[in-house]
Amino acid sequence: MKAKSIVQIINEFNNNKIFQFFIIAVIVVSALMIGAKTYDIDPKYISFLGYLDTAITLLFLFEIVVRFIAEGHSLAFFKKGWNVFDTLIVGISLVPIEDSEMVLLARLVRIFRVLRLISIIPELRILISALLKALPPMGYVLLLMFIMFYIYAAVGSFLFEDINKVLWGDIAVSMLTLFRVVTFEDWTDVMYETMEVYPLSWMFYLSFIFLNAFVFLNMMIGIVIERMQAEHDAYNLENDEGDVSDIKHIHEDTRAILKRLEQLESRLIEQGGSEFSNQKKAI
Repeated sequence: MKAKSIVQIINEFNNNKIFQFFIIAVIVVSALMIGAKTYDIDPKYISFLGYLDTAITLLFLFEIVVRFIAEGHSLAFFKKGWNVFDTLIVGISLVPIEDSEMVLLARLVRIFRVLRLISIIPELRILISALLKALPPMGYVLLLMFIMFYIYAAVGSFLFEDINKVLWGDIAVSMLTLFRVVTFEDWTDVMYETMEVYPLSWMFYLSFIFLNAFVFLNMMIGIVIERMQAEHDAYNLENDEGDVSDIKHIHEDTRAILKRLEQLESRLIEQGGSEFSNQKKAI
């Protein structure tokens, strides 16, 4: 039996569920420790928290080294954005700046260590990746929403300025008022105030809510869901899991069968199977 290499052993250790759950637990403890420091703590416990923070930082360093070796190739490790992020967080945490003027930076870095949960848990990585990839198409929806906000704000400012200058004094304030309306924050009070002068002004508010709260916001939700499904399918293909992976294998098997049939047909033709070829054409 062939002995396993060191890289294979470390890779198996890195992929071990117990090790991964342990790292997640350490990240959670790190987050709880940051929260604990916001309270008034007995001085005798402060040194203990310092030692615990050092131990957590060393554990993170150990985990990064394990992942680096398990990758097998140093450049491949840094091609993944989450690996670069984790390395920066851990690297900055190692710098002894607690007693310097950059103590605020040290505390902020320790807060951001909680974000390492995203790089550890695949489902969270899928969510963040889907959100980032959904930003460009969502930008067009936001632009369309801004146009509608601008048009309705201009109309509202012209019509309702004399009723309430605080809410409709200019187009900028009117857009803030419309944001209040679209988030349903006491929007009926705004509507009833204008309806006392313009009874049909309810059409202005309902049409605005329908377009922005029901149509455009649901379009944005649909974009995010679509990107999430695409990222989930890509993750399943990469890890050979799920229905998408099964469909891929079916397509590969079908192509292999068709290729074998083409080879068999060519052999029959070479052996004088002209009759078979004519029957096939007739079919």
